[in-house]
Amino acid sequence: MKIVSVNVGLPREVVWKGMTVQTGIFKDPVDRPVTMSKLNLAGDRQADLTVHGGAEKAIYAYPTEHYEYWRKALPEVPFSWGKFGENLTTEGLIEDELYIGDRLRVGSAILMVTQPRMPCYKLALRLDRDDMMKRFLTSQRSGFYFSVVEEGEVHAGSEVEILSRDLHRVTVADIVRLLPWPSTRSRTHSSSDERKCTAAELESRTPIEGADGPCLMIVPTAQ
Repeated sequence: MKIVSVNVGLPREVVWKGMTVQTGIFKDPVDRPVTMSKLNLAGDRQADLTVHGGAEKAIYAYPTEHYEYWRKALPEVPFSWGKFGENLTTEGLIEDELYIGDRLRVGSAILMVTQPRMPCYKLALRLDRDDMMKRFLTSQRSGFYFSVVEEGEVHAGSEVEILSRDLHRVTVADIVRLLPWPSTRSRTHSSSDERKCTAAELESRTPIEGADGPCLMIVPTAQ
C-alpha cells in the first residue's frame, strides 16, 4: 500500500452556470514532501468550511483503482491524479476493506479513517458534468476522509501501513450503502445534511432518531 500522488490546491473563483463560485476542489500533484497538520495539508485549503474540511475531514483520499472505471465511463473527460479533489491518491486502500476508526501510518503521520465522501455540486463543476453527483453516488466509489492523529510528512511513494483495526468492523463501503440515496436523487450538499453518529449506531443498522438527513459525519469510538 502506498501514496501514488499528493495533491494540493488553494481556493479559486470559477464561473459555473453563470455564477461565480469559490472552490478548493482543484488539486494539483506536488513532487515534494508535504506536511499534514490537524486541519489540512500545507499548501491546501477548503473554500466553504461549513461543509468541507475540519478535523474529521482533514485529508481526503481516493484510490487509483477507481480511475480506470471513470476513464471507461467518461472517455471524454481527461483524468489526472487529483481530479476528484483528493489530497492523497492511494494504491491498495479500498472502501470495502477499510473500517471507520482504522488507524494508518501514512508517511511519518498517523491518520484515522472517519467517513466516506459525499459529493456536492462542485464535483459536477470540476468534471463539467451535471450528472456527476448521481454517477458518483451510484458508483459507490466514494473515497474516504482521514483525521490526523499525529502530524507528519507525506510524499508520492510514501508507504501506508495499517496500525490498528476498529473493533466495530464497519467499513467505509458499509456507510455508503446505508445512506438513503435513491439512484434518482440529486441535490447539493448543505450543512443541514450533516449530523454526528457513532460507529456502533451504524453497525446496528438502526435508524437514528431525529435525523433530518443522511448521517455524513462519522465519529469513531475510542479504542
